[in-house]
Amino acid sequence: MIINIQNPGSALGEAIGAEMEKALNEYLSQLVEHLGYYFISKSPLKNRKRLLMYDDFGTAYNLDAVIANESMQPIILFESKYIRYTKHNRDKGSWVCTAHPAIRKRYGSVRSSIAVLAGNWSSSSLSMMKSYDINIFLIPFSRICDLLLNHDIQFNWDEKDRKTAIIAWKKYSTLTPEQKFQIGVQMIDFIKDELGNLVTKILDDTLKRELDQILIELHSNLGEVKAFKFSSIEDAINFLNLNEFTEIFISTDSLTLFDPPPEINDEVK
Repeated sequence: MIINIQNPGSALGEAIGAEMEKALNEYLSQLVEHLGYYFISKSPLKNRKRLLMYDDFGTAYNLDAVIANESMQPIILFESKYIRYTKHNRDKGSWVCTAHPAIRKRYGSVRSSIAVLAGNWSSSSLSMMKSYDINIFLIPFSRICDLLLNHDIQFNWDEKDRKTAIIAWKKYSTLTPEQKFQIGVQMIDFIKDELGNLVTKILDDTLKRELDQILIELHSNLGEVKAFKFSSIEDAINFLNLNEFTEIFISTDSLTLFDPPPEINDEVK
């Protein structure tokens, strides 16, 4: 049944994103269950649907999913997001960069954050998320267009081309539930193997824990913030044994308003 809606382009985008999430959830559920973990996409609490996790200040964040152990301790945080226009990706990406680090500070069991992103994402937003230790898996917009074209659905229209969007929505609405689900399956096929390998590695409890990095963040009484990274405990202790920190804050190595932005690596791993 074809439903007349106000914005057919947005409706089709939401439908595609929903099918991607459905296929992703099914794949990951089967994968982690085999490994002795649980894939949670809704609240385990009675009479609550949304999967809410909290930071140290009580702020609630509605996550798409988590992988948890038998004690229901979160191990991996998951987000799956589709966007059509890059003008929206800054807000979507910023939310992940805010929510996931805040949650990880409260839940010490979390080992990793993963975001499956589909559509048009700018290199700057991808780099921003990677800088917050978010593992990114990207499904290009062109991939989605090709999949829909197999059903004679034109998806690559101009932003103001409402006519093509209406036609595309009507054709999509005639597809069977199985055909729609298979579009989601084919979307995640693009990243499924690499995603599965990463999840399996993260959940491997036989891997020996080693210190990867020590981050020390200093806050002065005037509000200045300085961050320092160390690769060994000895170096960090030597740094903290300094008797005078004034010179650390009053320095000429801070950036100015004339400094260029950092270089962005377009490669997504």
